[in-house]
Amino acid sequence: MEAMIRDDIKKLVEKAIKGLGFKVPKVLVEEPREKTHGDYATNVAMMIVKEAKKNPMQIAEMIKAKIKSNIIDKIGIAKPGFINFFISKEYLQKQAGEILKKKERFGNLKIGKGKKINVEFISANPTGPLTLGNGRGGFCGDILSNVLEKAGYNVCREYYIDDRGKQIEDLKKGFYKGEKRTALQIQKENQEFITRKLKIKFDNWFSEKSLYKNKEVDKVLAYLRKKELTYKKEGALWFKSTKFGDDKDRVLIKKDGDYTYLASDVAYLRNKFNRRFDKLIYFWGADHHGYIKRIEAAAEALGYKKEQMDFIIMQMVRLLEKGKQVKMSKRAGVYVTLEELINEVGLDVARFFFLIRSSGTHLNFNLSLAKEKSQKNPVYYVQYAHARICSILQKAKIRPDIKSLNELKEESELDLIKQLIRFEEIIEDTSKDYQVQRIPQYAIDLAESFHRFYKNCRVLTDDKKLSQARLSLILATQTVLKNTLDLMGISSPEKM
Repeated sequence: MEAMIRDDIKKLVEKAIKGLGFKVPKVLVEEPREKTHGDYATNVAMMIVKEAKKNPMQIAEMIKAKIKSNIIDKIGIAKPGFINFFISKEYLQKQAGEILKKKERFGNLKIGKGKKINVEFISANPTGPLTLGNGRGGFCGDILSNVLEKAGYNVCREYYIDDRGKQIEDLKKGFYKGEKRTALQIQKENQEFITRKLKIKFDNWFSEKSLYKNKEVDKVLAYLRKKELTYKKEGALWFKSTKFGDDKDRVLIKKDGDYTYLASDVAYLRNKFNRRFDKLIYFWGADHHGYIKRIEAAAEALGYKKEQMDFIIMQMVRLLEKGKQVKMSKRAGVYVTLEELINEVGLDVARFFFLIRSSGTHLNFNLSLAKEKSQKNPVYYVQYAHARICSILQKAKIRPDIKSLNELKEESELDLIKQLIRFEEIIEDTSKDYQVQRIPQYAIDLAESFHRFYKNCRVLTDDKKLSQARLSLILATQTVLKNTLDLMGISSPEKM
Protein backbone atom coordinates (compact mmCIF):
# COMPACT_ATOMS: atom_id res chain seq x y z
CA MET A 1 0.00 0.00 0.00
CA GLU A 2 1.13 3.60 0.68
CA ALA A 3 4.24 2.68 2.61
CA MET A 4 4.96 0.14 -0.12
CA ILE A 5 4.52 2.77 -2.86
CA ARG A 6 6.98 5.05 -1.11
CA ASP A 7 9.42 2.18 -0.66
CA ASP A 8 8.97 1.05 -4.26
CA ILE A 9 9.75 4.55 -5.56
CA LYS A 10 12.78 4.71 -3.28
CA LYS A 11 14.03 1.37 -4.68
CA LEU A 12 13.44 2.51 -8.27
CA VAL A 13 15.46 5.68 -7.63
CA GLU A 14 18.28 3.74 -5.93
CA LYS A 15 18.42 1.28 -8.83
CA ALA A 16 18.55 4.15 -11.35
CA ILE A 17 21.42 5.88 -9.50
CA LYS A 18 23.31 2.60 -9.28
CA GLY A 19 22.70 2.04 -12.99
CA LEU A 20 24.29 5.43 -13.69
CA GLY A 21 27.40 4.30 -11.85
CA PHE A 22 27.05 6.69 -8.88
CA LYS A 23 27.26 5.95 -5.18
CA VAL A 24 23.72 5.64 -3.77
CA PRO A 25 23.02 8.21 -0.99
CA LYS A 26 20.19 8.03 1.52
CA VAL A 27 17.10 8.51 -0.65
CA LEU A 28 14.24 10.43 0.92
CA VAL A 29 10.83 10.17 -0.77
CA GLU A 30 8.13 12.54 0.50
CA GLU A 31 4.76 14.00 -0.41
CA PRO A 32 5.10 17.45 -2.00
CA ARG A 33 3.14 20.32 -0.46
CA GLU A 34 1.84 21.39 -3.86
CA LYS A 35 -0.48 18.94 -5.63
CA THR A 36 0.90 20.04 -9.01
CA HIS A 37 4.29 18.67 -7.96
CA GLY A 38 3.03 15.09 -8.03
CA ASP A 39 2.15 12.47 -5.45
CA TYR A 40 5.75 11.92 -4.31
CA ALA A 41 9.04 13.73 -4.79
CA THR A 42 12.73 13.30 -4.03
CA ASN A 43 15.65 15.73 -3.90
CA VAL A 44 18.23 12.99 -4.46
CA ALA A 45 19.61 14.63 -7.64
CA MET A 46 20.93 17.50 -5.52
CA MET A 47 22.73 15.06 -3.23
CA ILE A 48 25.02 13.59 -5.91
CA VAL A 49 26.08 16.82 -7.65
CA LYS A 50 29.74 16.58 -6.53
CA GLU A 51 30.18 13.01 -7.71
CA ALA A 52 28.22 13.43 -10.97
CA LYS A 53 29.85 16.80 -11.76
CA LYS A 54 26.65 17.97 -13.42
CA ASN A 55 23.89 20.35 -12.38
CA PRO A 56 20.91 18.87 -10.45
CA MET A 57 18.44 19.34 -13.32
CA GLN A 58 20.66 17.28 -15.66
CA ILE A 59 21.10 14.56 -13.00
CA ALA A 60 17.33 14.47 -12.40
CA GLU A 61 16.74 13.94 -16.14
CA MET A 62 19.30 11.11 -16.17
CA ILE A 63 17.60 9.39 -13.22
CA LYS A 64 14.17 9.88 -14.82
CA ALA A 65 15.31 8.20 -18.04
CA LYS A 66 16.36 5.10 -16.08
CA ILE A 67 13.02 4.60 -14.29
CA LYS A 68 10.35 2.37 -15.80
CA SER A 69 7.41 1.14 -13.70
CA ASN A 70 3.67 0.50 -14.07
CA ILE A 71 3.16 2.18 -10.67
CA ILE A 72 4.10 5.55 -12.15
CA ASP A 73 2.02 7.42 -14.70
CA LYS A 74 4.58 10.17 -15.33
CA ILE A 75 7.70 11.74 -13.85
CA GLY A 76 8.28 15.48 -13.75
CA ILE A 77 11.40 17.54 -13.08
CA ALA A 78 11.22 20.80 -11.13
CA LYS A 79 13.88 23.36 -10.22
CA PRO A 80 16.37 23.21 -8.67
CA GLY A 81 16.39 19.42 -9.28
CA PHE A 82 13.37 17.74 -7.72
CA ILE A 83 12.04 14.54 -9.28
CA ASN A 84 8.23 14.39 -9.03
CA PHE A 85 6.27 11.15 -9.37
CA PHE A 86 2.60 10.85 -10.41
CA ILE A 87 0.96 7.51 -9.53
CA SER A 88 -1.02 5.77 -12.29
CA LYS A 89 -4.81 5.52 -11.98
CA GLU A 90 -4.65 1.78 -12.74
CA TYR A 91 -2.43 1.24 -9.74
CA LEU A 92 -4.71 3.34 -7.52
CA GLN A 93 -7.80 1.41 -8.66
CA LYS A 94 -6.06 -1.83 -7.76
CA GLN A 95 -5.18 -0.56 -4.27
CA ALA A 96 -8.82 0.33 -3.56
CA GLY A 97 -9.58 -3.32 -4.28
CA GLU A 98 -6.86 -4.43 -1.86
CA ILE A 99 -8.46 -2.40 0.93
CA LEU A 100 -11.80 -4.10 0.30
CA LYS A 101 -10.11 -7.52 0.51
CA LYS A 102 -8.19 -6.79 3.70
CA LYS A 103 -10.94 -4.90 5.58
CA GLU A 104 -9.96 -4.48 9.27
CA ARG A 105 -6.56 -6.04 8.49
CA PHE A 106 -5.75 -3.11 6.21
CA GLY A 107 -2.84 -1.24 7.76
CA ASN A 108 -1.43 -4.30 9.52
CA LEU A 109 2.34 -4.14 9.04
CA LYS A 110 5.20 -6.47 9.90
CA ILE A 111 7.88 -3.89 10.67
CA GLY A 112 7.71 -4.71 14.41
CA LYS A 113 8.61 -8.35 13.75
CA GLY A 114 7.00 -9.34 17.06
CA LYS A 115 9.51 -7.39 19.18
CA LYS A 116 8.34 -6.83 22.75
CA ILE A 117 7.60 -3.26 23.82
CA ASN A 118 6.54 -2.11 27.28
CA VAL A 119 4.49 1.11 27.28
CA GLU A 120 4.05 2.62 30.74
CA PHE A 121 1.54 5.45 30.99
CA ILE A 122 -0.82 7.34 33.32
CA SER A 123 0.71 5.99 36.58
CA ALA A 124 -1.28 8.63 38.45
CA ASN A 125 -0.61 10.12 41.86
CA PRO A 126 -2.56 7.86 44.25
CA THR A 127 -3.78 10.70 46.44
CA GLY A 128 -6.76 11.86 44.39
CA PRO A 129 -8.80 11.69 41.16
CA LEU A 130 -7.24 11.71 37.71
CA THR A 131 -6.38 15.11 36.25
CA LEU A 132 -6.47 16.46 32.70
CA GLY A 133 -2.73 15.77 32.47
CA ASN A 134 -3.39 12.12 33.33
CA GLY A 135 -5.98 12.04 30.55
CA ARG A 136 -3.58 13.39 27.97
CA GLY A 137 -0.89 10.85 28.84
CA GLY A 138 -3.46 8.07 29.13
CA PHE A 139 -5.04 8.56 25.72
CA CYS A 140 -1.70 9.16 23.98
CA GLY A 141 -0.24 6.01 25.58
CA ASP A 142 -3.28 3.99 24.59
CA ILE A 143 -3.29 5.08 20.93
CA LEU A 144 0.48 4.60 20.58
CA SER A 145 0.07 1.06 21.92
CA ASN A 146 -2.65 0.45 19.32
CA VAL A 147 -0.43 1.81 16.53
CA LEU A 148 2.55 -0.28 17.62
CA GLU A 149 0.38 -3.41 17.64
CA LYS A 150 -0.89 -2.53 14.15
CA ALA A 151 2.76 -2.19 13.05
CA GLY A 152 3.54 -5.72 14.24
CA TYR A 153 4.98 -5.21 17.73
CA ASN A 154 4.07 -7.26 20.79
CA VAL A 155 2.90 -4.54 23.21
CA CYS A 156 2.42 -4.66 26.97
CA ARG A 157 0.43 -1.73 28.41
CA GLU A 158 1.60 -1.18 31.96
CA TYR A 159 0.39 0.94 34.88
CA TYR A 160 2.82 1.51 37.74
CA ILE A 161 0.90 1.62 41.02
CA ASP A 162 2.52 4.08 43.42
CA ASP A 163 1.48 2.24 46.60
CA ARG A 164 4.43 3.01 48.83
CA GLY A 165 5.94 6.18 50.38
CA LYS A 166 5.05 9.10 52.64
CA GLN A 167 1.92 10.14 50.75
CA ILE A 168 0.55 6.62 51.10
CA GLU A 169 1.39 6.50 54.80
CA ASP A 170 -0.31 9.88 55.33
CA LEU A 171 -3.39 8.65 53.51
CA LYS A 172 -3.49 5.54 55.69
CA LYS A 173 -3.49 7.84 58.71
CA GLY A 174 -6.25 9.85 57.05
CA PHE A 175 -4.76 13.32 57.09
CA TYR A 176 -3.35 13.91 53.60
CA LYS A 177 -5.05 17.10 52.34
CA GLY A 178 -8.01 16.28 54.55
CA GLU A 179 -8.74 13.12 52.52
CA LYS A 180 -10.91 10.61 54.40
CA ARG A 181 -10.50 7.69 52.01
CA THR A 182 -7.56 5.31 52.13
CA ALA A 183 -4.94 5.09 49.38
CA LEU A 184 -6.24 1.63 48.53
CA GLN A 185 -9.76 3.00 47.99
CA ILE A 186 -8.51 5.85 45.78
CA GLN A 187 -6.36 3.49 43.70
CA LYS A 188 -9.25 1.07 43.26
CA GLU A 189 -11.57 3.90 42.17
CA ASN A 190 -8.96 5.16 39.69
CA GLN A 191 -8.47 1.67 38.24
CA GLU A 192 -12.22 1.22 37.74
CA PHE A 193 -12.49 4.69 36.18
CA ILE A 194 -9.61 4.00 33.79
CA THR A 195 -11.06 0.65 32.70
CA ARG A 196 -14.77 1.48 32.54
CA LYS A 197 -14.95 5.19 31.75
CA LEU A 198 -11.72 5.79 29.82
CA LYS A 199 -11.95 2.37 28.11
CA ILE A 200 -8.21 1.79 28.58
CA LYS A 201 -7.27 -1.85 29.15
CA PHE A 202 -3.93 -2.37 30.87
CA ASP A 203 -2.15 -5.70 30.51
CA ASN A 204 -0.31 -5.26 33.79
CA TRP A 205 -1.00 -3.25 36.95
CA PHE A 206 2.43 -3.28 38.58
CA SER A 207 2.72 -2.61 42.31
CA GLU A 208 5.72 -0.63 43.59
CA LYS A 209 5.25 -2.38 46.94
CA SER A 210 5.89 -5.77 45.25
CA LEU A 211 9.48 -4.67 44.52
CA TYR A 212 10.11 -4.56 48.27
CA LYS A 213 8.08 -7.64 49.09
CA ASN A 214 10.11 -9.66 46.56
CA LYS A 215 13.42 -8.12 47.75
CA GLU A 216 14.08 -6.74 44.25
CA VAL A 217 15.15 -3.34 45.60
CA ASP A 218 17.67 -4.89 47.99
CA LYS A 219 19.01 -7.13 45.23
CA VAL A 220 19.53 -4.29 42.76
CA LEU A 221 21.24 -2.15 45.42
CA ALA A 222 23.50 -5.09 46.25
CA TYR A 223 24.34 -5.33 42.52
CA LEU A 224 25.25 -1.63 42.37
CA ARG A 225 27.39 -1.94 45.50
CA LYS A 226 29.21 -4.93 44.02
CA LYS A 227 29.91 -2.91 40.85
CA GLU A 228 31.25 -0.09 43.09
CA LEU A 229 28.59 2.27 41.76
CA THR A 230 27.42 3.45 45.20
CA TYR A 231 29.04 5.28 48.12
CA LYS A 232 28.13 6.53 51.58
CA LYS A 233 28.03 10.24 52.31
CA GLU A 234 26.43 12.15 55.19
CA GLY A 235 24.76 8.95 56.36
CA ALA A 236 23.02 8.34 52.98
CA LEU A 237 23.66 5.83 50.19
CA TRP A 238 24.40 7.52 46.85
CA PHE A 239 24.33 6.23 43.27
CA LYS A 240 27.25 7.31 41.04
CA SER A 241 24.91 8.47 38.30
CA THR A 242 27.36 11.15 37.08
CA LYS A 243 29.50 8.30 35.78
CA PHE A 244 26.78 7.73 33.19
CA GLY A 245 26.01 11.31 32.16
CA ASP A 246 23.76 12.59 34.97
CA ASP A 247 24.47 16.11 36.21
CA LYS A 248 24.83 14.98 39.83
CA ASP A 249 24.85 11.80 41.90
CA ARG A 250 21.54 10.65 43.36
CA VAL A 251 20.46 9.37 46.78
CA LEU A 252 19.16 5.79 46.97
CA ILE A 253 18.74 5.50 50.75
CA LYS A 254 18.32 8.60 52.93
CA LYS A 255 20.19 9.06 56.19
CA ASP A 256 17.02 8.15 58.12
CA GLY A 257 16.97 4.76 56.33
CA ASP A 258 14.05 5.53 53.99
CA TYR A 259 14.40 4.37 50.38
CA THR A 260 13.99 7.04 47.69
CA TYR A 261 11.76 6.75 44.61
CA LEU A 262 14.93 6.20 42.58
CA ALA A 263 15.69 3.00 44.51
CA SER A 264 12.27 1.67 43.48
CA ASP A 265 12.72 2.89 39.92
CA VAL A 266 16.08 1.16 39.46
CA ALA A 267 14.60 -2.12 40.70
CA TYR A 268 11.55 -1.63 38.47
CA LEU A 269 13.79 -0.95 35.48
CA ARG A 270 15.68 -4.18 36.08
CA ASN A 271 12.37 -6.03 36.48
CA LYS A 272 11.23 -4.81 33.05
CA PHE A 273 14.44 -5.80 31.32
CA ASN A 274 14.32 -9.19 33.04
CA ARG A 275 10.95 -9.66 31.34
CA ARG A 276 12.87 -9.39 28.07
CA PHE A 277 11.35 -6.25 26.60
CA ASP A 278 13.24 -4.95 23.57
CA LYS A 279 12.07 -1.39 24.17
CA LEU A 280 10.66 0.54 27.13
CA ILE A 281 8.46 3.59 26.46
CA TYR A 282 7.54 6.00 29.25
CA PHE A 283 4.84 8.68 29.20
CA TRP A 284 5.69 11.27 31.85
CA GLY A 285 4.40 14.66 32.91
CA ALA A 286 6.33 17.86 32.17
CA ASP A 287 7.66 17.92 35.76
CA HIS A 288 9.53 14.64 35.16
CA HIS A 289 11.78 15.89 32.36
CA GLY A 290 14.78 16.14 34.69
CA TYR A 291 14.31 12.53 35.74
CA ILE A 292 15.29 11.12 32.34
CA LYS A 293 19.06 11.35 32.84
CA ARG A 294 19.02 9.40 36.11
CA ILE A 295 16.92 6.59 34.61
CA GLU A 296 19.23 6.41 31.60
CA ALA A 297 22.17 6.30 34.04
CA ALA A 298 20.48 3.46 35.95
CA ALA A 299 19.94 1.49 32.73
CA GLU A 300 23.61 1.78 31.74
CA ALA A 301 24.71 0.89 35.29
CA LEU A 302 22.64 -2.29 35.00
CA GLY A 303 24.32 -3.18 31.71
CA TYR A 304 21.61 -2.03 29.31
CA LYS A 305 21.61 0.70 26.68
CA LYS A 306 19.79 3.98 27.10
CA GLU A 307 18.70 3.64 23.47
CA GLN A 308 16.43 0.82 24.63
CA MET A 309 14.25 3.44 26.34
CA ASP A 310 12.17 6.29 24.96
CA PHE A 311 10.62 9.04 27.08
CA ILE A 312 7.60 11.01 25.95
CA ILE A 313 7.07 14.15 28.01
CA MET A 314 3.49 15.38 28.14
CA GLN A 315 3.16 19.15 28.34
CA MET A 316 0.48 20.93 30.34
CA VAL A 317 -3.23 21.07 29.50
CA ARG A 318 -5.27 24.27 29.80
CA LEU A 319 -9.03 24.16 29.66
CA LEU A 320 -10.54 27.11 27.78
CA GLU A 321 -14.18 28.14 27.46
CA LYS A 322 -15.13 31.13 25.32
CA GLY A 323 -11.46 32.10 25.22
CA LYS A 324 -10.99 32.14 29.00
CA GLN A 325 -9.19 29.58 31.14
CA VAL A 326 -11.40 27.39 33.33
CA LYS A 327 -9.74 26.89 36.71
CA MET A 328 -12.33 26.01 39.28
CA SER A 329 -13.86 22.58 39.77
CA LYS A 330 -17.38 22.00 41.02
CA ARG A 331 -16.11 19.25 43.31
CA ALA A 332 -12.38 19.53 43.93
CA GLY A 333 -12.26 23.31 44.34
CA VAL A 334 -8.85 23.74 42.72
CA TYR A 335 -8.84 21.92 39.38
CA VAL A 336 -11.12 20.23 36.86
CA THR A 337 -10.92 16.46 37.10
CA LEU A 338 -10.79 14.20 34.07
CA GLU A 339 -14.09 12.61 35.09
CA GLU A 340 -15.83 16.01 35.14
CA LEU A 341 -14.50 16.81 31.67
CA ILE A 342 -15.66 13.49 30.18
CA ASN A 343 -19.09 13.89 31.77
CA GLU A 344 -19.24 17.32 30.10
CA VAL A 345 -18.07 16.49 26.54
CA GLY A 346 -18.13 12.68 26.22
CA LEU A 347 -15.31 10.16 25.82
CA ASP A 348 -15.05 10.34 22.00
CA VAL A 349 -14.57 14.11 22.01
CA ALA A 350 -12.18 14.03 24.97
CA ARG A 351 -9.98 11.41 23.31
CA PHE A 352 -9.85 13.25 19.97
CA PHE A 353 -9.09 16.66 21.51
CA PHE A 354 -6.36 15.26 23.76
CA LEU A 355 -4.73 13.53 20.78
CA ILE A 356 -4.85 16.37 18.26
CA ARG A 357 -1.68 18.20 19.41
CA SER A 358 1.90 16.96 19.76
CA SER A 359 2.70 15.83 23.31
CA GLY A 360 5.66 18.24 23.31
CA THR A 361 3.41 21.30 22.99
CA HIS A 362 1.00 22.81 25.51
CA LEU A 363 -2.59 21.82 24.81
CA ASN A 364 -5.42 24.35 24.95
CA PHE A 365 -8.56 22.24 25.27
CA ASN A 366 -11.37 24.27 23.67
CA LEU A 367 -14.38 23.35 25.80
CA SER A 368 -16.78 25.46 23.73
CA LEU A 369 -15.80 23.67 20.51
CA ALA A 370 -15.76 20.28 22.27
CA LYS A 371 -19.41 20.75 23.28
CA GLU A 372 -20.43 21.85 19.77
CA LYS A 373 -22.61 19.14 18.20
CA SER A 374 -21.98 20.18 14.60
CA GLN A 375 -19.41 19.72 11.84
CA LYS A 376 -17.40 22.58 13.33
CA ASN A 377 -16.33 20.00 15.89
CA PRO A 378 -13.64 17.84 14.19
CA VAL A 379 -14.84 14.67 15.95
CA TYR A 380 -18.37 15.07 14.60
CA TYR A 381 -16.97 16.01 11.20
CA VAL A 382 -15.08 12.70 10.99
CA GLN A 383 -17.88 10.60 12.50
CA TYR A 384 -20.43 12.21 10.18
CA ALA A 385 -18.40 11.02 7.16
CA HIS A 386 -18.67 7.45 8.48
CA ALA A 387 -22.40 7.79 9.21
CA ARG A 388 -23.07 9.28 5.75
CA ILE A 389 -21.32 6.32 4.07
CA CYS A 390 -23.39 3.86 6.15
CA SER A 391 -26.58 5.67 5.08
CA ILE A 392 -25.65 5.55 1.35
CA LEU A 393 -24.75 1.85 1.51
CA GLN A 394 -28.02 1.03 3.29
CA LYS A 395 -30.14 2.93 0.74
CA ALA A 396 -28.36 1.52 -2.33
CA LYS A 397 -30.36 -1.09 -4.24
CA ILE A 398 -27.23 -2.49 -5.88
CA ARG A 399 -24.14 -3.90 -4.22
CA PRO A 400 -20.54 -2.67 -4.55
CA ASP A 401 -18.53 -4.61 -7.12
CA ILE A 402 -14.75 -4.75 -6.86
CA LYS A 403 -14.52 -5.62 -10.58
CA SER A 404 -15.92 -2.20 -11.51
CA LEU A 405 -13.13 -0.16 -9.89
CA ASN A 406 -11.57 0.64 -13.27
CA GLU A 407 -14.51 3.04 -13.75
CA LEU A 408 -12.93 5.39 -11.18
CA LYS A 409 -11.19 8.10 -13.22
CA GLU A 410 -12.41 11.44 -11.84
CA GLU A 411 -9.89 13.59 -9.97
CA SER A 412 -11.79 13.55 -6.66
CA GLU A 413 -12.20 9.74 -6.91
CA LEU A 414 -8.48 9.20 -7.40
CA ASP A 415 -7.62 11.79 -4.73
CA LEU A 416 -9.78 9.87 -2.25
CA ILE A 417 -7.96 6.62 -3.05
CA LYS A 418 -4.61 8.40 -2.56
CA GLN A 419 -5.82 9.51 0.85
CA LEU A 420 -6.99 6.00 1.73
CA ILE A 421 -3.67 4.39 0.95
CA ARG A 422 -1.81 6.94 3.10
CA PHE A 423 -3.07 4.95 6.10
CA GLU A 424 -0.19 2.48 6.05
CA GLU A 425 2.35 5.29 5.85
CA ILE A 426 0.67 6.92 8.86
CA ILE A 427 1.00 3.66 10.83
CA GLU A 428 4.62 3.17 9.79
CA ASP A 429 5.73 6.73 10.57
CA THR A 430 3.89 6.91 13.91
CA SER A 431 5.34 3.60 15.05
CA LYS A 432 8.80 5.08 14.47
CA ASP A 433 8.50 8.60 15.90
CA TYR A 434 5.50 8.25 18.30
CA GLN A 435 3.83 11.42 16.94
CA VAL A 436 0.29 10.20 17.63
CA GLN A 437 -1.30 13.54 16.66
CA ARG A 438 -0.78 12.30 13.10
CA ILE A 439 -3.75 9.90 13.53
CA PRO A 440 -6.56 12.41 14.31
CA GLN A 441 -5.16 14.77 11.67
CA TYR A 442 -5.26 11.94 9.13
CA ALA A 443 -8.87 11.22 10.14
CA ILE A 444 -9.76 14.85 9.39
CA ASP A 445 -7.90 14.76 6.05
CA LEU A 446 -9.67 11.55 5.05
CA ALA A 447 -13.08 12.94 6.01
CA GLU A 448 -12.34 16.08 3.96
CA SER A 449 -11.39 13.98 0.93
CA PHE A 450 -14.59 11.96 1.26
CA HIS A 451 -16.85 15.00 1.66
CA ARG A 452 -15.16 16.57 -1.40
CA PHE A 453 -15.71 13.39 -3.42
CA TYR A 454 -19.35 13.24 -2.28
CA LYS A 455 -19.88 16.84 -3.39
CA ASN A 456 -18.28 16.31 -6.82
CA CYS A 457 -19.37 12.77 -7.66
CA ARG A 458 -22.88 11.40 -7.37
CA VAL A 459 -22.58 7.90 -5.93
CA LEU A 460 -25.84 6.40 -7.22
CA THR A 461 -26.23 7.15 -10.93
CA ASP A 462 -28.05 5.69 -13.95
CA ASP A 463 -24.78 3.98 -14.90
CA LYS A 464 -24.81 0.70 -12.93
CA LYS A 465 -21.09 -0.04 -13.28
CA LEU A 466 -20.09 3.47 -12.22
CA SER A 467 -22.47 3.28 -9.25
CA GLN A 468 -20.96 -0.05 -8.22
CA ALA A 469 -17.47 1.42 -8.52
CA ARG A 470 -18.34 4.43 -6.38
CA LEU A 471 -20.11 2.22 -3.83
CA SER A 472 -16.94 0.14 -3.68
CA LEU A 473 -14.89 3.28 -3.13
CA ILE A 474 -17.04 4.53 -0.26
CA LEU A 475 -17.04 1.03 1.27
CA ALA A 476 -13.22 1.15 1.22
CA THR A 477 -13.43 4.62 2.77
CA GLN A 478 -15.73 3.33 5.50
CA THR A 479 -13.20 0.58 6.25
CA VAL A 480 -10.26 2.96 6.61
CA LEU A 481 -12.26 5.52 8.59
CA LYS A 482 -13.35 2.84 11.05
CA ASN A 483 -9.79 1.48 11.31
CA THR A 484 -8.57 5.00 12.09
CA LEU A 485 -11.28 5.67 14.68
CA ASP A 486 -10.64 2.26 16.27
CA LEU A 487 -6.97 3.16 16.69
CA MET A 488 -8.06 6.24 18.66
CA GLY A 489 -10.62 4.31 20.70
CA ILE A 490 -13.40 6.45 19.20
CA SER A 491 -16.77 5.09 18.08
CA SER A 492 -17.88 4.80 14.44
CA PRO A 493 -21.59 5.70 14.46
CA GLU A 494 -23.84 4.46 11.66
CA LYS A 495 -26.38 7.23 12.27
CA MET A 496 -26.02 10.83 13.46
